[in-house]
Parts: sequence; structure tokens; C-alpha cells
Amino acid sequence: MSRTVVVSGGGTGIGRAVAATFAGHGDRVVLVGRREAPLRAAVAALGAPATWVTADLGTPEGAARVAGAVDRVDVIVAGAGGTSAAVPTDLAAIAREWRADFDQNVLTAVLLVAALRPKLAAPGRVIGIGSIGAQLGSGYSGSYGAAKAALHAWIYWLAAELGPTGTTANLVLPGYVPDTEFFGERMTPDFHRVRVERTLVGRAGTPADVAATVSFLASPEAAFVTGQLVGVNGGTVLGR
Repeated sequence: MSRTVVVSGGGTGIGRAVAATFAGHGDRVVLVGRREAPLRAAVAALGAPATWVTADLGTPEGAARVAGAVDRVDVIVAGAGGTSAAVPTDLAAIAREWRADFDQNVLTAVLLVAALRPKLAAPGRVIGIGSIGAQLGSGYSGSYGAAKAALHAWIYWLAAELGPTGTTANLVLPGYVPDTEFFGERMTPDFHRVRVERTLVGRAGTPADVAATVSFLASPEAAFVTGQLVGVNGGTVLGR
């Protein structure tokens, strides 16, 4: 049976790979993001049945726009996020950086799920995309890792909230996945080498690695898996 799957951050990188995996299974995929051009390109590549909604999920209005575009949803993949990777040097800049990272990594997930929850089928699936940065402690000002760590407590609460309906909620924590827009100008040969060397398997991750894990967590076979942090990091971090 075809499902309706909403994927935020679906225009590029991991989100696009997740959307492609579900579309390949015959599901109807709704891609969400702030930029129209990547969403259009992703939908064109996926073909039917895929659509897109342009929305800033860090705002209530953006989340409500997504909810208004669907009648029912079976799987929510909250994958929007990012950071400027700035190193603020004064208190005002620190405040701006922390608020920005909280908005784009926490509120984008919280508001999307809250807006779609009345339309979430039971049993449904909610899958958030966290980061290894929450486990290692990110560099720069620390705001990105801290924001991603906030998703841990949220997913535990959400799993308890949704559990009585048979709906599961889990958080996938990708490790180093260079084939995204996330690293930008930070990507250098040394940057890449150091992060590959930290893995146990001797390679970088791919968006498809993460998408495969998301697909499993959305499957009937994962019906007894909820409230979990699932690392996809090549062994850079062991256990939870």
C-alpha cells in the first residue's frame, strides 16, 4: 500500500536520498525546504508521485503551510537543519548563532511534527535526523551540537506520546557524510582525511547509507523499535 511521506530538507543531500528511497518503494513523497530551485530539481528527478512545498519550518506559518498541503501522512522525516559554522567573538554574536542553530535544527523538527500530528496515521512513523555532533560536541561555538542534542530528549518524549497508538519515533544520527551542502568551504583534503580516519570502516558515509536506515525505521519490520538513537557513523562513535 502506498504511503504519504513528508521529508523536510528534501531538496539536497541526505533528505533528497531519503526521498528517493521512499519514491523508489512507490510511496507518495512530499519534499519540504526553504529554497524552491533544489526542490523543483529533486521532484523532477524523482518523478511522480512526488510534490514539494516551500516553507521555513522554523516558523509556525511554515509548518502550517506543509500541514495544509496534505490530507494524511504516514511517515514524517524531519531532516531540515544546518549551521553557519561561525565562531562568534562577542555576546551578541553568540546569542544570534545559538538562536539560529536552535531554530533551524530543533524548531524545524518540533513544529513540523506538531503541525502534522493531527494528520498522522496510526500506526505511523516519525524519524528525525540528528548528528554525530551531538555526541562528540561540535566545534565553533558549540551551538550546533547542543541543538542536535536537544533532539534526543524530544524524541524520547515523542516516542512516549505516540506509543499508545503504535506510532514510533526514532532519531538517526549520521556521522561524516561529505556528499551534502553542509560542510561548504570547510571541505579540504585534510578535513576529509581526518574524518575518514576516525571511522572503523575506513570510508566516509553516503546519503544512501542514512536513507537505508531511515527506510528500515519506517518499515513494518521496525514496529518494535522506538525511542532510539540510531548511529550511522562507520564506528566513529560506539554505542549511544
